[in-house]
Amino acid sequence: MSEPFSVRVTVRGYETDVQGHLNQAVYLNYAEHARWSLLQAAGVSQAELVGRGVGPVTLETTIRYRHELLAGDEADVTCAFEWGSGKTFRILQQIHRADGTVAAEITAVCGLMDLKERKLLADPGEAFRELAKDPGHFGL
Repeated sequence: MSEPFSVRVTVRGYETDVQGHLNQAVYLNYAEHARWSLLQAAGVSQAELVGRGVGPVTLETTIRYRHELLAGDEADVTCAFEWGSGKTFRILQQIHRADGTVAAEITAVCGLMDLKERKLLADPGEAFRELAKDPGHFGL
């Protein structure tokens, strides 16, 4: 597998909880930001997805919190696709503090939905291959 895609974020004060830690829900926002950033880097826009009549969906998400993130911390959010056979795929993500310490591990089970039929596409990888200018970002 190639190096995962990565985007840097800075923890903002309003994203923290009363203990000063990054609020648990914000980890999901950071993960989603990295996913959309990967799509953009691969050359896939939201408009193109809608134009094709498909949209990414998340079916399940698991987060393992490892170490705290505090206001002002810089963190790198990685994103790598894991393909199997069938309608779903996994997105494996880590959030690393600037010193390399893993703050969180996020695993999501996802698919591509046909927006008219409201059903998952049988081969989401093929759809990404067709849409992307650089399908390598998807590990394809």
